[in-house]
Amino acid sequence: MRVFVTGATGWIGSHTVDELLAAGHQVLGLARTDAAEASLQAKGAQALRGDLDDLAALRRGTEGADAVVHLANKHDWADPAESNRAERAAVETLADALTGSDRPFVFASGLAALAQGRPSTESDPSPFSGPDAPRGGAESLAFEYAARGVRSIAARFSPTVHGTGDHGFIALLVATARRTGVAAYVGDGTSAWSAVHVHDAARLVRLGLEQAPAGTRLHVVAEESVTSREIAEAIGGYLNLPVKPVAPEDAVDHFGFLGRFFATDMAASSAVTRATFDWNPTGPTLAEDLAAGAYAGAGLS
Repeated sequence: MRVFVTGATGWIGSHTVDELLAAGHQVLGLARTDAAEASLQAKGAQALRGDLDDLAALRRGTEGADAVVHLANKHDWADPAESNRAERAAVETLADALTGSDRPFVFASGLAALAQGRPSTESDPSPFSGPDAPRGGAESLAFEYAARGVRSIAARFSPTVHGTGDHGFIALLVATARRTGVAAYVGDGTSAWSAVHVHDAARLVRLGLEQAPAGTRLHVVAEESVTSREIAEAIGGYLNLPVKPVAPEDAVDHFGFLGRFFATDMAASSAVTRATFDWNPTGPTLAEDLAAGAYAGAGLS
């Protein structure tokens, strides 16, 4: 297949491009810069210049593709409303261009607020709908297009997709520990995240693209539940720092914006995903990645 990928040079996107190329697919990646274009071309992919706000470029990339993988996101934590607006506009543009074609449309989604008091499952619908919702209600919007001939597939990524080179939430937690001299967790440390290694995540995106029917929710989850205390202990062990709790009311002061997320339960099961797509994660665990130095550079620049 010829696959159009947004976010093609980002953390998950770059590994997904590698996975798709290795499986024999052709890739057209959205590239914002000269460096991004050169990176894609060096891998044997093609590049389309544009960004998430360039809706005409999104349409052009989709019109010439057999499938679309949408992984780009502004992730503007200072202006979440702008991130939500851009995400909804991008999903609507891509899905409109795919309407009536039955071509696969894999898009990034998340695991927040899907269940209360238990790990979320693939049967849990997204509670977010409408342009003012988190991520612009993009998962619900994309699934509306399933009835219009779009093979919409949600890739619900774990809050940490870890590995060497990751600059996401775990890198920020490591940087905070270096800065403050303590590896901290929130409250009693029982809030939990799911986790997955980036190579396993990329492989599941490819499997979903190739096999999943419309309306599928892929849970990109290798470890169902890693508590915030376990994460702090792994960081503390690697950095040789004390591990201590932070009161919930002090979490934002200590961690910045990440304090709200670190105290939030985002545990999830991937049992249905594994059984349906014969996906068996083989990458290191989060604790193993931390111990091996995958985040050695976090907080040092």
